[in-house]
Amino acid sequence: MPYVEVLAPPVPSQRRAALARSVTDGLMSAFGVTADTVTLYFLPIAPGDYAHAGTFGAQDTGQRILLKVHAFRRSEAERRAAAIALTRGVCSAYGVPGDDVAVYFLDRERSEVSHDSKLASD
Repeated sequence: MPYVEVLAPPVPSQRRAALARSVTDGLMSAFGVTADTVTLYFLPIAPGDYAHAGTFGAQDTGQRILLKVHAFRRSEAERRAAAIALTRGVCSAYGVPGDDVAVYFLDRERSEVSHDSKLASD
């Protein structure tokens, strides 16, 4: 942990690989974790699977990208640093402006996470 869900338009694997490296590096720096704890899930959202402001399909302004970060609770400063790093990585990999990128932190207490049937708090 952390796990990151990337909901974004489909892009070539090289761009996803660049984002994976950037997100991993950003979380390692912001959260003080090691690379082997960071996992990304790419969930491609085609224009036909997207709506914004009541309009179906990607508009002329582009499609927003959402990153959901599932992690143990962090300080506001750590989340801010992660948000900056992740947003920059998405902007670079997808060629979008920062206002098209949202990062949501879904913090969990250790007792709310299980790996191999053991709570992280055990």
